[in-house]
Amino acid sequence: MEKIIGAMSALITPFKDGKVDAKRYELLIKRQIDNGMDGVVPVGTTGESATLSHEEHRECIEIAVDICKGSGVKVLAGAGSNSTKEAIGLAQFAQKSGADGILCVTPYYNKPSQEGLYEHYKSVANSVEIPLMLYNVPGRTGVNLEVSTVIRLFDDVENIYGIKEASGSIERVVELHSKREDLAIISGEDAINFPILSNGGVGVISVTGNILPDMISDLVHKCASGAFESAREINENLFLLNKVLFVESNPIPIKAAMYLSNLLDTLEYRLPLLKPKEKNIEKIKEALQNYRIPA
Repeated sequence: MEKIIGAMSALITPFKDGKVDAKRYELLIKRQIDNGMDGVVPVGTTGESATLSHEEHRECIEIAVDICKGSGVKVLAGAGSNSTKEAIGLAQFAQKSGADGILCVTPYYNKPSQEGLYEHYKSVANSVEIPLMLYNVPGRTGVNLEVSTVIRLFDDVENIYGIKEASGSIERVVELHSKREDLAIISGEDAINFPILSNGGVGVISVTGNILPDMISDLVHKCASGAFESAREINENLFLLNKVLFVESNPIPIKAAMYLSNLLDTLEYRLPLLKPKEKNIEKIKEALQNYRIPA
């Protein structure tokens, strides 16, 4: 089983007149490829997957697979839900479409027990043959995938190979790596990408990568080659933008930043998300002045 690691972006989903803007989505993915990313993650939580229809969800996966075909860039498709049956359906569609793997967020709202999480992930992983990455983001889902449950899933289920860690805890990353060195730990928090990569992490799934894929790929690849001082400098350079991109709930600020940088034709969200407050738009504008946005 090939592990999908390295520099990856949690893709936003562009909308135009209330619908998925497929043409713009294609261009954004091509831009990721051109700027050295190792993978893309369509229809994760940054992609507003919770408000996409199943048809739109499938369309985004198909576009990502088609654009990345032959490029060497992997597609780690979002396939998460608070319904195990629904997550299985999305995972099986991703496999059928040619995705290289799936990213599966912990079920949100219903707050399952650790045993419920174990059975959920085991069921989803066993429904497909492609690799599955766990995704722990307790601040958004209301449930924490405990270290013991992660280790149990990694040991028991052949195609569960890693975890996107977005708890904000470096201590947790160190604990996971100390217990299973072969577990692929992927940073899910841009502000601490470097600390995670220098403590056993093997990649990132980045929000910032939507707008600065060149810098994110350079950061990850420098860490992988052992050039930690250069990587730390990149991470510190990105700190201002990494922070301002979470001044409101993700993906509100990143889509605004991309619109201000002429990477999006329209600034549209799905309710209940709205455009940023004007004061936050000004903060984003000010931060962007410090960076060169690649074509």
